Amino acid sequence: MAGKRYPLQFHILAECPVTRARVAKMELPHGVVDTPVFMPVGTQGTLKGLTTDQLKNLGCRIMLGNTYHLALRPGTSVLDKAAGLHRFMDWDRALLTDSGGFQMVSLLKLAEVTEEGVKFQSPHENDSTSEMLLTPEKSIEIQNSIGADIMMQLDDVVHSSTTGSRLEEAMERTIRWLDRCIVANKRPDKQNLFPIVQGGLNADLRRRCAEELKKRDLAGYAIGGLSGGEEKSCFWRMVELSTRILPLEKPRYLMGVGYAVDLVVCCALGCDMFDCVFPTRTARFGTALVATGCLNLKNKGFRFDFEPIDADCPCSTCRNHSRAYLHALFGSKESTACHLLTIHNVAYQLNLMESLRKSILEKRFPRFVEDFMTTMYPSKDYPDWVVDALAAVNISLGK
Repeated sequence: MAGKRYPLQFHILAECPVTRARVAKMELPHGVVDTPVFMPVGTQGTLKGLTTDQLKNLGCRIMLGNTYHLALRPGTSVLDKAAGLHRFMDWDRALLTDSGGFQMVSLLKLAEVTEEGVKFQSPHENDSTSEMLLTPEKSIEIQNSIGADIMMQLDDVVHSSTTGSRLEEAMERTIRWLDRCIVANKRPDKQNLFPIVQGGLNADLRRRCAEELKKRDLAGYAIGGLSGGEEKSCFWRMVELSTRILPLEKPRYLMGVGYAVDLVVCCALGCDMFDCVFPTRTARFGTALVATGCLNLKNKGFRFDFEPIDADCPCSTCRNHSRAYLHALFGSKESTACHLLTIHNVAYQLNLMESLRKSILEKRFPRFVEDFMTTMYPSKDYPDWVVDALAAVNISLGK
């Protein structure tokens, strides 16, 4: 099945000789994306608090949309008439959509899973007429209407703590559903379909799943079923196992990961794409992302702090506003506060990835990792999982 052509070209430009980190250019129908890349999450066709022009000005080349929520609002009839989400939201850059499968976990009380698909009760209504049956075919149909550059297969998602027969059933069903998604895709020349490696924290199941998905020879591969609250010592081992099996010449997307430390470690383990609501969600709680961790701008200590969030950050918030001003806005419950802080937090994530890519190109990635961790943990009290994960790819932090 090798030799298939997809509307995605992945050109590896540099590889770290010590770790598995690499830099690549990913050519998609709506533009070129440099990887490793962090993708902000715009659940319903918008990144909360930002316009598309602001997102472009931050240098964002790809963002996410949520299939389940977009199917509910505005719905495929609107998206079809609008000729897809790109035009509807005025975004001429790349889009990735999830499959809706994650709602099996996040809306578990509202969902029923069978071999046919997932039956959801809409969280917006209370009557039985608001049910949706999301099958692999329906998920792809919705994503075809959205027009995303990258679509995710519908997978059988279980919580990362799941074990036993239910975990194996979910892994095997994910493979069966992938084959149905492949057949259902009506726009294979314009939209890429990524399968998702499942298997929870069971190494044998995850290995079996990855090997089986490789046989489909698709444009790229995702690693799912993690970032669900599992122990980090288990998390990194499943990531490392997955990247070791997945094809070197294809992009690898680690779903739901967005903490800065996790991004750096998982780039070293060989991941190319990441997404998370963390930078936007934490902004709404008054928390700014910085090289040393987080600043809670609601704290009284910032009342007379007239420095920017980060003097080295080029974003408009840091150029024009002080910590004291943001503290005052949050104290007054002004919505502008969330808007300004979202700009900074997204800029922080994108700038981190740009610095990371540059270090790989300049063949100094291991030193970049060491400097990053020293700044984040000045007392060198590194989490054990970070030390162990980096040791697996030949970076020794020590303590």
